Amino acid sequence: MFMYPTPLPAFEDHVIDHREIYEECELRYGKPIDLAIRSTYNPKTKKYFGFSPSFIPCPTNYRKDLWDGVGVLPDTWEDVRIGGRKIKQEHGNPVWISLSNRQLHTMPLRSIMYSFGASVQDDEGNVVLGSKQTLEAVRFFKALYEEAMTKEAIYWDDLTCDISDQFILSGKASLLLSSISVTRTAERENPEISKKIQLAKTPKGPVRRMGQYYIPVYFIWEFAENIEGAKQFLIDYASNFRRAFLASNFRDFPCFPDTVPDLKKLIANDSRGHPPTKYNVLEDVLDWTTNMGYPGYANAAIEEFGSAHVIPNMFREAATGESKPEDAIKDAEAECKRIFSGWRAKGRI
Repeated sequence: MFMYPTPLPAFEDHVIDHREIYEECELRYGKPIDLAIRSTYNPKTKKYFGFSPSFIPCPTNYRKDLWDGVGVLPDTWEDVRIGGRKIKQEHGNPVWISLSNRQLHTMPLRSIMYSFGASVQDDEGNVVLGSKQTLEAVRFFKALYEEAMTKEAIYWDDLTCDISDQFILSGKASLLLSSISVTRTAERENPEISKKIQLAKTPKGPVRRMGQYYIPVYFIWEFAENIEGAKQFLIDYASNFRRAFLASNFRDFPCFPDTVPDLKKLIANDSRGHPPTKYNVLEDVLDWTTNMGYPGYANAAIEEFGSAHVIPNMFREAATGESKPEDAIKDAEAECKRIFSGWRAKGRI
């Protein structure tokens, strides 16, 4: 049994069908959230290529003192651009959105796309990257990069998300989209910076408020020696998820909500938070959280598309002036169609 922080549908032919795990958990704990199903199920082959007992929200982490100082709340992406520009001009602190080739770092970029009404595919798995909504998202990001960011976003290619988080923990960045590990680290190591770093929902765009976040996926190889034992482990893990939620300090949210029935009460008043109501922003996180491949399912083409770094390349080329936004999108769409065509020929989408 293995776990990966994002779906790996390309391995579908080499893993068991995890349907029985979902069915047993549903009998015991109620229905899973749609985010879990869309991250582990292939509607084309009718197979569950993994199992997701949890997901990790990644809200906006921002320096409240800096944003209050310029009179802007980072509630929308336009707010982020305007406020971020003012903060950079007055204090030199940039907005931090990585343009590196780590797939996990593309999530804020995808969040911008979704918020502008753009996506890589539609709900039936057809490529729709070359849309006017994508053009609007890329043009917006170019302005954000020029006005509120720095070149470090291009060259930073760290091995762990924790290192990226240091940009705000050290006081350098004014804002980033990341998990609450940022604020939990601050609470342990630097209570003063913890008071300054506050949380907000994913910024809203012209069309919607929507972000893509981490969803760990467990999968059992078809050649595993103890398949039944692995299945039972995942069922038991889901049944004890309230303990896991508390042990993660509210970082890992349940994909079976009934396993943590008092979740909202727990996050509403946390003694470690500055203030104790800090994590209350996550109470409606499912309203602004979606899966890799939105509005469709996480499929093998979406996975390869992410591994090929097409999204960060598209945004980076347009933001830096290496290509016109239209040309950067055209190249990305061509690569997307090539990838989708290959997987469609294999009968996987």
